[in-house]
Amino acid sequence: MTEVPRGNIANLSKNWREDMLSGFLVFLIALPLCLGISLACGYPAISGIFTAIIGGMLATFFSNSELTIKGPAAGLIVIAIGCVTEFGFTGGQDPEADLQAYRLALGVGVVAGGIQILFGVFRAGILGEFFPSSAVHGLLAAIGIIIMAKQFPIAMGVSPEGTPLELIAKIPQFVMEMNPLVGLIGIISLIILFGYLLIKNPKLKVIPAPMMVLLVTVPLAMYFNFSQEHTYSFRGQEYSLGKHFLVAVPENMFSAITFPDFSGLMTAVGWKYVVMFALIGSIESLLSAKAIDGIDPWKRKTNHDQDMLAVGAGNTLAAFVGGLPMISEIVRSKANIDNGARTRFANAFHGMFLLLFVALVPGLINQIPLAALGAMLVFTGFRLASPQEFIHMYHVGREQFLIFVSTVFGVLATDLLMGIAIGICVNFVIHLKNGAPAKTLFKPQVSVERGAKTGVTVKVKDSAIFSTWIGLKQALDSLSEETHVVLDLSDTVLVDHTTMSKLHELEKEYEERGAILEITGLDHHLPLSHHPDGERRKVKI
Repeated sequence: MTEVPRGNIANLSKNWREDMLSGFLVFLIALPLCLGISLACGYPAISGIFTAIIGGMLATFFSNSELTIKGPAAGLIVIAIGCVTEFGFTGGQDPEADLQAYRLALGVGVVAGGIQILFGVFRAGILGEFFPSSAVHGLLAAIGIIIMAKQFPIAMGVSPEGTPLELIAKIPQFVMEMNPLVGLIGIISLIILFGYLLIKNPKLKVIPAPMMVLLVTVPLAMYFNFSQEHTYSFRGQEYSLGKHFLVAVPENMFSAITFPDFSGLMTAVGWKYVVMFALIGSIESLLSAKAIDGIDPWKRKTNHDQDMLAVGAGNTLAAFVGGLPMISEIVRSKANIDNGARTRFANAFHGMFLLLFVALVPGLINQIPLAALGAMLVFTGFRLASPQEFIHMYHVGREQFLIFVSTVFGVLATDLLMGIAIGICVNFVIHLKNGAPAKTLFKPQVSVERGAKTGVTVKVKDSAIFSTWIGLKQALDSLSEETHVVLDLSDTVLVDHTTMSKLHELEKEYEERGAILEITGLDHHLPLSHHPDGERRKVKI
């Protein structure tokens, strides 16, 4: 049997070559994304680098997650920019106000990280299991749409002003009013990023797409002399160019360390964002870690409570020195696997390469055009809200699609917490319509029976839905020593999509450890879609 790689010091000599190579390739992806995410959040560009360094070189040693990459994520942009905006961020018009808003947001980040540590200590990682799958997908898609709406004008060289829905409506206007040379860099960047999706030969993608964007656009910006303030004419109209279209980081990264101001915690705004950073950051991180476990070549499993402790510790330190919030990031983690990483030291190497690059050659970062970073984030937002995501949710079932779309529009029209609350409420209404008894929406009806011949049987009555999944999972987890467990759903009137998808995941987990989870009692349940994870409703006989 092939030895399973483990991320401990004793095994470092066995896997360091693969981990270092993958860490270097992930660093090439992380560098521009960290800068772009920082600026999109209203934080200084260096903030995301601080976070990725700490996520790689500190969180690695708290978590047992072997292949996840810890760092800033596009999914938290909406929360971060909302936080600094409500604290008085002016977008550069008043530097002193912007610095104070940034410091107040850091204070919020420190406390949110502390709460995530408590989540890990008190084994609250399972709370991430509460939220319905369709609403979570809707939340992420809405975040993707907001990112695209806010970053597209930056890629065109114009200022984004307005709500997400207003920005979407203004897209034709942004194209008409774009700064031509800045817009050219943004358009070339988008062509490269989307063009990479069409390349099937992995040998042609040795250089990651974000780094290829920089290799093309940095020389272009130098050719167009972005570093000098000047104007140029195009079709009879004057446009300006200058350093304000380039990234700005200090020559000495340590001079950029900024300490938090905790006075924002005396306000309702501060605590609103503490909850949002802690809750939504935790959900995203848990989902990413779970997804990466599913494609781990060695089928290793992350201890989600331990991983939450790692993310919380990383967030607390990062916010204390001026960094963005971090999560276990899905895109870079997937690249880490594709690049052949074997253990968590790949994450540490990626952090080390970022530290070396920023410490030794910060001047190169100051040559990166903002339009290129904006284009990268447009692409990132597109991947979160791709048409395939909408098609997938429709195939899961029309009712799930309704929950998904309700969450998307709820987030776009209000905010993240209200949006996902709208999705959850729509889900409850649908469950009541489909026959779930109101008294069982939060209280699971689960019993465990042991028979001499039948073995262990877990029986569920009334309904098995997202809001009672935690109770059902805890009952199944208490039987982890059993080699054959029967789950009887014959007395349920409804088994929802979230529960079906999680049960199928559990079946695979049982199989991987040589046990059997046998799901029975669904013979008289009608699937509400052709998708294997579709909702099931009992047919009256």
